[in-house]
Amino acid sequence: MLPKERVAAVFEHRPTDKVPIYQGGLSSRSASIILGREAYVGGGIQQYREARALWEGPDAHQEFLERTRQDTFDLVRTLELDLVRPSYWRMPEKPTRRIDENTFFYGQEDGVWRVMRFDPAYELYQEIDHSPRPELTLEELEHCVAAAEKAAAEAPPPKPENYPDLLAAIAEFGETHAIPGSGIGICVPREPVWLEAIALRPDLVGRYLMAQATRAARVPAVMAQMGLRYLMGGGDFASKNGPFYSPRSFHQIMLPALQRVSEACHAAGTYHLFASDGDLWPVADDLFGASGVDSFYEIDRRAGMDLARLRDTFPHLTLLGGIASETLHMGTKEEVIAEVRSALAVAKEKGGIIVGCSNLIVAPTPAENIWAMMETLHAER
Repeated sequence: MLPKERVAAVFEHRPTDKVPIYQGGLSSRSASIILGREAYVGGGIQQYREARALWEGPDAHQEFLERTRQDTFDLVRTLELDLVRPSYWRMPEKPTRRIDENTFFYGQEDGVWRVMRFDPAYELYQEIDHSPRPELTLEELEHCVAAAEKAAAEAPPPKPENYPDLLAAIAEFGETHAIPGSGIGICVPREPVWLEAIALRPDLVGRYLMAQATRAARVPAVMAQMGLRYLMGGGDFASKNGPFYSPRSFHQIMLPALQRVSEACHAAGTYHLFASDGDLWPVADDLFGASGVDSFYEIDRRAGMDLARLRDTFPHLTLLGGIASETLHMGTKEEVIAEVRSALAVAKEKGGIIVGCSNLIVAPTPAENIWAMMETLHAER
């Protein structure tokens, strides 16, 4: 089977010739180990690289874009993945000035500004200072929600040219591989005022989520037009200790928004994929049942999101993952191999599963663990 046929069969819960594989994401260091050269992929490091390229000028930025695309696609071929990751993190905002090798200043000296610094060891690009910023109040939140609703109502319908990375991936892999679409994510912001509002003004948070859903619901039609059936959405809202808000709140404010997106996906003939880290069992019946979501990725095995239990409890759900970033980072080679074999065994027995590392393979991950995972996947799937 071609990779795209293998993935289609998994989503349709049909047999495959072998278990399809993917990787949720790779740090630059882990990708560099695989490609044998510095790889322009990853998280915060890509945002820093883009800042540096923008600072150096248009030619440097164009080189950054071309090199990023080449390395992104070379990883798919080198790892022989079935499901393509078409792009990595971006931050196309030119800094105002460069403070030192790893630090940039953004904004206006006498106005709104922030300072971002790159941490090479962990490949993070984070804000370390900013201009005085008053905390958002519940009263001000109402204005934010009204603005979000207005923007959602007035936003023009998306077009294929709005997604250059997806168009490039289609040109490169469209005939052979499965390519996921994007643009349907929904999430409550994790700032304290929003979490407070869930308890005190759930109506506001519900309106905000529905504004997100209004915009997201326009996306499946254009994705289908581009030939993309697997639309990646979701948004982190849990830790290993469970969701950040109650199942009752999830039912009241998140469920209706998710249902709207699922309806739009299904009307366009596409699948709604949802991602979040953490233990999602307290809201699983709503999230994986009533919402209409078709697939779950970023499965956090270490938080109790077990492939076999998920498959048995929600037989309609297509699952992506089974290998934890933490195991790759902190485990022994033998532990990595055991976890890969466990995920493959469930996938072979129960079907409907694409196996891989559910989230980012972080920068400090040992090279031997990366190779142990990939060699076991290819040898035993």
